[in-house]
Amino acid sequence: MTRWHRPLLLMSAIMAVLSVISLFGVLLDHRTLDGLPIWLKPLKFTLSFVAYGLTWAWLLSLRRTAQRASRLLGNVMAIACVVEITVIISQVIRGRRSHFNFSTALDSSLYALMGTTVMLLMLVNLAAAFLVLRERQATPADTWAIRVGLVVSAAGLGVAVLMLPPTSAQLADVTTTVLGAHGVGVPDGGPGLSLLGWSTTGGDLRVPHFFGMHALQALPLVALLTRGIRDQAVRLRLVLTAGASYTGLVALVTWQALRGQPLVRPDALTLGVAGLLLAGTAIAVPLCLLPLRGGRVSPASTTPAPALEPAESADDAREAAAVEA
Repeated sequence: MTRWHRPLLLMSAIMAVLSVISLFGVLLDHRTLDGLPIWLKPLKFTLSFVAYGLTWAWLLSLRRTAQRASRLLGNVMAIACVVEITVIISQVIRGRRSHFNFSTALDSSLYALMGTTVMLLMLVNLAAAFLVLRERQATPADTWAIRVGLVVSAAGLGVAVLMLPPTSAQLADVTTTVLGAHGVGVPDGGPGLSLLGWSTTGGDLRVPHFFGMHALQALPLVALLTRGIRDQAVRLRLVLTAGASYTGLVALVTWQALRGQPLVRPDALTLGVAGLLLAGTAIAVPLCLLPLRGGRVSPASTTPAPALEPAESADDAREAAAVEA
Protein backbone atom coordinates (compact mmCIF):
# COMPACT_ATOMS: atom_id res chain seq x y z
CA MET A 1 0.00 0.00 0.00
CA THR A 2 3.03 2.28 0.00
CA ARG A 3 2.15 3.55 -3.50
CA TRP A 4 -1.51 4.08 -2.71
CA HIS A 5 -2.69 7.68 -2.74
CA ARG A 6 -2.13 8.84 0.84
CA PRO A 7 -4.62 11.74 1.03
CA LEU A 8 -7.38 9.39 -0.16
CA LEU A 9 -6.30 6.81 2.43
CA LEU A 10 -6.41 9.53 5.10
CA MET A 11 -9.84 10.62 3.89
CA SER A 12 -11.06 7.02 4.12
CA ALA A 13 -9.73 6.73 7.66
CA ILE A 14 -11.51 9.95 8.65
CA MET A 15 -14.73 8.66 7.09
CA ALA A 16 -14.38 5.38 8.97
CA VAL A 17 -14.17 7.29 12.28
CA LEU A 18 -17.12 9.47 11.30
CA SER A 19 -19.14 6.38 10.38
CA VAL A 20 -18.68 5.07 13.92
CA ILE A 21 -19.77 8.44 15.32
CA SER A 22 -22.77 8.43 12.97
CA LEU A 23 -23.69 4.92 14.10
CA PHE A 24 -23.71 6.09 17.70
CA GLY A 25 -25.84 9.01 16.53
CA VAL A 26 -28.37 6.63 15.02
CA LEU A 27 -28.49 4.62 18.25
CA LEU A 28 -28.50 7.50 20.75
CA ASP A 29 -30.03 10.52 18.98
CA HIS A 30 -33.76 9.90 18.58
CA ARG A 31 -34.39 12.81 16.23
CA THR A 32 -35.78 11.92 12.81
CA LEU A 33 -35.85 13.63 9.43
CA ASP A 34 -38.25 12.54 6.69
CA GLY A 35 -39.27 9.65 8.92
CA LEU A 36 -35.74 8.25 9.32
CA PRO A 37 -33.07 8.62 12.03
CA ILE A 38 -31.39 11.94 11.38
CA TRP A 39 -27.89 10.39 11.60
CA LEU A 40 -28.66 7.72 9.00
CA LYS A 41 -27.65 9.92 6.06
CA PRO A 42 -24.13 10.69 7.36
CA LEU A 43 -23.75 7.00 8.24
CA LYS A 44 -24.53 5.95 4.67
CA PHE A 45 -22.38 8.68 3.14
CA THR A 46 -19.34 8.00 5.32
CA LEU A 47 -19.45 4.26 4.60
CA SER A 48 -19.75 4.98 0.88
CA PHE A 49 -16.83 7.42 1.04
CA VAL A 50 -14.68 4.79 2.79
CA ALA A 51 -15.19 2.44 -0.15
CA TYR A 52 -14.79 5.27 -2.68
CA GLY A 53 -11.56 6.55 -1.15
CA LEU A 54 -9.92 3.14 -0.79
CA THR A 55 -10.85 2.17 -4.35
CA TRP A 56 -9.46 5.33 -5.89
CA ALA A 57 -6.35 5.23 -3.69
CA TRP A 58 -5.68 1.80 -5.23
CA LEU A 59 -6.67 2.75 -8.80
CA LEU A 60 -4.40 5.79 -8.87
CA SER A 61 -1.52 3.61 -7.67
CA LEU A 62 -1.82 1.65 -10.93
CA ARG A 63 -0.79 4.68 -12.96
CA ARG A 64 2.73 4.59 -14.40
CA THR A 65 2.44 7.83 -16.33
CA ALA A 66 0.97 11.26 -15.50
CA GLN A 67 1.55 10.56 -11.81
CA ARG A 68 1.53 14.24 -10.90
CA ALA A 69 -1.91 14.64 -12.48
CA SER A 70 -3.08 11.51 -10.67
CA ARG A 71 -1.92 12.90 -7.32
CA LEU A 72 -3.66 16.21 -7.99
CA LEU A 73 -6.93 14.56 -8.98
CA GLY A 74 -6.80 12.31 -5.91
CA ASN A 75 -6.22 15.33 -3.67
CA VAL A 76 -9.27 17.09 -5.11
CA MET A 77 -11.37 13.94 -4.62
CA ALA A 78 -10.36 13.71 -0.98
CA ILE A 79 -11.05 17.41 -0.29
CA ALA A 80 -14.43 17.31 -2.05
CA CYS A 81 -15.55 14.30 -0.02
CA VAL A 82 -14.51 15.97 3.24
CA VAL A 83 -16.35 19.19 2.32
CA GLU A 84 -19.52 17.29 1.46
CA ILE A 85 -19.61 15.23 4.65
CA THR A 86 -18.83 18.35 6.70
CA VAL A 87 -21.94 20.05 5.31
CA ILE A 88 -24.08 16.95 5.86
CA ILE A 89 -23.01 16.51 9.48
CA SER A 90 -23.31 20.25 10.17
CA GLN A 91 -26.90 20.16 8.97
CA VAL A 92 -27.62 17.06 11.05
CA ILE A 93 -26.37 18.88 14.15
CA ARG A 94 -28.68 21.78 13.27
CA GLY A 95 -31.54 19.37 12.65
CA ARG A 96 -31.89 20.52 9.04
CA ARG A 97 -31.98 18.94 5.60
CA SER A 98 -28.66 18.97 3.78
CA HIS A 99 -30.03 18.27 0.29
CA PHE A 100 -32.53 20.31 -1.75
CA ASN A 101 -32.96 22.74 1.16
CA PHE A 102 -33.61 26.43 0.44
CA SER A 103 -35.38 27.25 3.71
CA THR A 104 -32.96 29.99 4.78
CA ALA A 105 -30.01 31.86 3.31
CA LEU A 106 -27.64 29.63 5.29
CA ASP A 107 -29.35 26.43 4.15
CA SER A 108 -29.24 27.63 0.55
CA SER A 109 -25.54 28.53 0.82
CA LEU A 110 -24.62 25.20 2.34
CA TYR A 111 -26.55 23.28 -0.32
CA ALA A 112 -24.93 25.39 -3.04
CA LEU A 113 -21.50 24.63 -1.56
CA MET A 114 -22.27 20.93 -1.48
CA GLY A 115 -23.62 21.03 -5.02
CA THR A 116 -20.44 22.73 -6.22
CA THR A 117 -18.23 20.12 -4.59
CA VAL A 118 -20.35 17.30 -6.03
CA MET A 119 -20.07 18.69 -9.56
CA LEU A 120 -16.33 19.14 -9.06
CA LEU A 121 -16.10 15.57 -7.79
CA MET A 122 -17.93 14.29 -10.86
CA LEU A 123 -15.59 16.15 -13.23
CA VAL A 124 -12.47 15.00 -11.38
CA ASN A 125 -13.84 11.47 -11.27
CA LEU A 126 -14.25 11.51 -15.05
CA ALA A 127 -10.74 12.89 -15.58
CA ALA A 128 -9.19 10.28 -13.27
CA ALA A 129 -11.25 7.55 -14.92
CA PHE A 130 -9.92 8.62 -18.32
CA LEU A 131 -6.35 8.32 -17.09
CA VAL A 132 -6.92 4.89 -15.55
CA LEU A 133 -8.88 3.64 -18.57
CA ARG A 134 -5.78 4.16 -20.70
CA GLU A 135 -3.64 2.02 -18.41
CA ARG A 136 -3.10 -1.62 -19.36
CA GLN A 137 -3.08 -3.98 -16.39
CA ALA A 138 -1.28 -7.30 -15.94
CA THR A 139 -4.00 -9.33 -17.67
CA PRO A 140 -6.90 -8.49 -20.03
CA ALA A 141 -9.39 -9.61 -17.37
CA ASP A 142 -7.99 -7.16 -14.84
CA THR A 143 -7.90 -4.39 -17.43
CA TRP A 144 -11.52 -4.83 -18.47
CA ALA A 145 -12.82 -5.30 -14.93
CA ILE A 146 -11.45 -1.86 -14.09
CA ARG A 147 -12.54 -0.27 -17.37
CA VAL A 148 -16.14 -1.47 -17.21
CA GLY A 149 -16.29 -0.67 -13.50
CA LEU A 150 -15.12 2.88 -14.16
CA VAL A 151 -17.66 3.49 -16.93
CA VAL A 152 -20.64 2.08 -15.01
CA SER A 153 -19.53 3.90 -11.86
CA ALA A 154 -19.39 7.20 -13.73
CA ALA A 155 -22.90 6.56 -15.05
CA GLY A 156 -24.12 5.81 -11.53
CA LEU A 157 -22.55 9.00 -10.25
CA GLY A 158 -24.24 10.89 -13.08
CA VAL A 159 -27.68 9.66 -11.94
CA ALA A 160 -27.41 12.26 -9.17
CA VAL A 161 -27.97 14.95 -11.80
CA LEU A 162 -31.51 13.59 -12.31
CA MET A 163 -32.31 14.47 -8.69
CA LEU A 164 -31.56 18.18 -9.08
CA PRO A 165 -34.52 19.55 -11.11
CA PRO A 166 -37.60 20.53 -9.07
CA THR A 167 -40.62 18.27 -9.34
CA SER A 168 -43.90 19.42 -10.86
CA ALA A 169 -45.44 19.60 -7.38
CA GLN A 170 -42.59 21.82 -6.17
CA LEU A 171 -42.95 24.12 -9.18
CA ALA A 172 -46.68 24.44 -8.50
CA ASP A 173 -46.07 25.40 -4.85
CA VAL A 174 -44.66 28.92 -4.68
CA THR A 175 -44.10 28.58 -0.93
CA THR A 176 -41.93 25.48 -1.14
CA THR A 177 -38.45 25.61 0.36
CA VAL A 178 -37.38 22.27 -1.13
CA LEU A 179 -36.29 22.05 -4.76
CA GLY A 180 -35.18 18.70 -6.16
CA ALA A 181 -35.90 15.15 -5.06
CA HIS A 182 -34.71 11.57 -5.26
CA GLY A 183 -38.26 10.22 -5.29
CA VAL A 184 -40.12 9.71 -8.58
CA GLY A 185 -43.90 9.88 -8.47
CA VAL A 186 -43.94 10.30 -4.69
CA PRO A 187 -42.66 13.00 -2.33
CA ASP A 188 -39.44 12.38 -0.45
CA GLY A 189 -39.82 11.22 3.12
CA GLY A 190 -42.51 8.58 2.61
CA PRO A 191 -42.32 4.90 3.62
CA GLY A 192 -38.94 3.38 2.86
CA LEU A 193 -36.71 0.38 3.37
CA SER A 194 -35.13 0.04 6.80
CA LEU A 195 -31.63 1.54 7.02
CA LEU A 196 -31.44 2.34 3.29
CA GLY A 197 -34.55 4.52 3.25
CA TRP A 198 -35.31 3.73 -0.40
CA SER A 199 -38.96 4.39 -1.17
CA THR A 200 -41.38 1.48 -1.02
CA THR A 201 -44.24 3.42 -2.61
CA GLY A 202 -42.61 5.03 -5.66
CA GLY A 203 -39.44 5.28 -7.72
CA ASP A 204 -36.19 6.22 -6.02
CA LEU A 205 -33.14 7.45 -7.94
CA ARG A 206 -30.88 6.56 -5.03
CA VAL A 207 -31.17 2.90 -6.10
CA PRO A 208 -29.39 3.21 -9.49
CA HIS A 209 -27.07 5.81 -7.96
CA PHE A 210 -25.96 3.25 -5.36
CA PHE A 211 -25.64 0.25 -7.67
CA GLY A 212 -23.93 2.26 -10.38
CA MET A 213 -21.31 3.84 -8.15
CA HIS A 214 -20.34 0.54 -6.56
CA ALA A 215 -19.59 -1.15 -9.87
CA LEU A 216 -16.11 0.19 -9.19
CA GLN A 217 -15.81 -2.27 -6.31
CA ALA A 218 -17.96 -5.13 -7.64
CA LEU A 219 -16.25 -5.79 -10.97
CA PRO A 220 -12.61 -5.68 -9.79
CA LEU A 221 -13.78 -8.05 -7.04
CA VAL A 222 -14.93 -10.48 -9.75
CA ALA A 223 -11.46 -10.26 -11.33
CA LEU A 224 -9.89 -10.90 -7.93
CA LEU A 225 -12.09 -13.92 -7.22
CA THR A 226 -11.19 -15.49 -10.56
CA ARG A 227 -7.43 -15.13 -10.16
CA GLY A 228 -7.10 -18.88 -9.50
CA ILE A 229 -8.08 -19.60 -13.11
CA ARG A 230 -4.93 -19.84 -15.20
CA ASP A 231 -6.70 -19.65 -18.55
CA GLN A 232 -6.81 -15.89 -19.08
CA ALA A 233 -9.34 -16.23 -21.90
CA VAL A 234 -11.77 -17.84 -19.45
CA ARG A 235 -11.15 -15.13 -16.86
CA LEU A 236 -11.75 -12.44 -19.46
CA ARG A 237 -15.04 -14.02 -20.54
CA LEU A 238 -16.22 -14.25 -16.93
CA VAL A 239 -15.30 -10.63 -16.24
CA LEU A 240 -17.01 -9.39 -19.41
CA THR A 241 -20.10 -11.44 -18.57
CA ALA A 242 -20.15 -9.96 -15.07
CA GLY A 243 -19.68 -6.49 -16.54
CA ALA A 244 -22.54 -6.93 -19.01
CA SER A 245 -24.84 -8.33 -16.33
CA TYR A 246 -24.01 -5.57 -13.86
CA THR A 247 -24.51 -2.91 -16.53
CA GLY A 248 -27.88 -4.49 -17.32
CA LEU A 249 -28.80 -4.42 -13.63
CA VAL A 250 -27.98 -0.72 -13.33
CA ALA A 251 -29.95 0.05 -16.49
CA LEU A 252 -32.88 -1.98 -15.18
CA VAL A 253 -33.11 -0.28 -11.78
CA THR A 254 -32.68 3.13 -13.43
CA TRP A 255 -35.56 2.39 -15.80
CA GLN A 256 -37.63 1.06 -12.92
CA ALA A 257 -37.02 4.17 -10.79
CA LEU A 258 -37.81 6.59 -13.64
CA ARG A 259 -41.13 4.78 -14.11
CA GLY A 260 -42.03 5.66 -10.52
CA GLN A 261 -41.80 2.05 -9.39
CA PRO A 262 -40.30 0.99 -6.03
CA LEU A 263 -37.45 -1.50 -6.08
CA VAL A 264 -39.31 -4.00 -3.90
CA ARG A 265 -42.57 -3.85 -5.88
CA PRO A 266 -41.67 -4.57 -9.51
CA ASP A 267 -44.46 -5.03 -12.03
CA ALA A 268 -44.71 -7.89 -14.52
CA LEU A 269 -42.72 -6.03 -17.16
CA THR A 270 -39.84 -5.31 -14.77
CA LEU A 271 -39.87 -8.92 -13.55
CA GLY A 272 -39.82 -10.16 -17.14
CA VAL A 273 -36.79 -8.06 -18.05
CA ALA A 274 -35.06 -9.08 -14.81
CA GLY A 275 -35.77 -12.71 -15.65
CA LEU A 276 -34.22 -12.32 -19.10
CA LEU A 277 -31.16 -10.69 -17.57
CA LEU A 278 -30.80 -13.48 -15.02
CA ALA A 279 -31.34 -16.19 -17.63
CA GLY A 280 -28.77 -14.64 -19.96
CA THR A 281 -26.21 -14.55 -17.16
CA ALA A 282 -27.00 -18.14 -16.14
CA ILE A 283 -26.45 -19.31 -19.72
CA ALA A 284 -23.33 -17.24 -20.33
CA VAL A 285 -21.36 -18.32 -17.24
CA PRO A 286 -21.22 -22.06 -18.13
CA LEU A 287 -20.28 -21.14 -21.69
CA CYS A 288 -17.39 -19.08 -20.34
CA LEU A 289 -16.18 -22.12 -18.40
CA LEU A 290 -16.35 -24.59 -21.30
CA PRO A 291 -12.57 -24.58 -21.94
CA LEU A 292 -12.07 -25.80 -18.35
CA ARG A 293 -13.95 -29.01 -19.12
CA GLY A 294 -11.48 -30.01 -21.80
CA GLY A 295 -8.81 -30.62 -19.21
CA ARG A 296 -6.57 -27.83 -20.42
CA VAL A 297 -6.45 -25.92 -17.16
CA SER A 298 -7.67 -26.15 -13.60
CA PRO A 299 -9.44 -23.35 -11.71
CA ALA A 300 -7.77 -24.59 -8.53
CA SER A 301 -4.27 -24.11 -9.87
CA THR A 302 -1.58 -23.29 -7.35
CA THR A 303 -0.20 -20.66 -9.74
CA PRO A 304 -2.51 -17.66 -9.53
CA ALA A 305 -2.94 -15.09 -12.23
CA PRO A 306 -0.86 -11.93 -11.87
CA ALA A 307 -2.04 -9.35 -9.37
CA LEU A 308 -3.98 -6.30 -10.44
CA GLU A 309 -0.93 -4.29 -11.44
CA PRO A 310 0.04 -2.49 -14.65
CA ALA A 311 1.92 -4.55 -17.25
CA GLU A 312 5.59 -3.61 -17.29
CA SER A 313 5.87 -3.30 -21.05
CA ALA A 314 4.67 -4.70 -24.35
CA ASP A 315 7.74 -6.98 -24.43
CA ASP A 316 6.88 -8.40 -21.00
CA ALA A 317 3.33 -9.03 -22.14
CA ARG A 318 4.48 -10.87 -25.27
CA GLU A 319 6.95 -12.92 -23.23
CA ALA A 320 4.26 -13.84 -20.72
CA ALA A 321 1.94 -14.88 -23.54
CA ALA A 322 4.65 -17.07 -25.03
CA VAL A 323 5.28 -18.79 -21.70
CA GLU A 324 1.54 -19.33 -21.18
CA ALA A 325 1.28 -20.90 -24.66
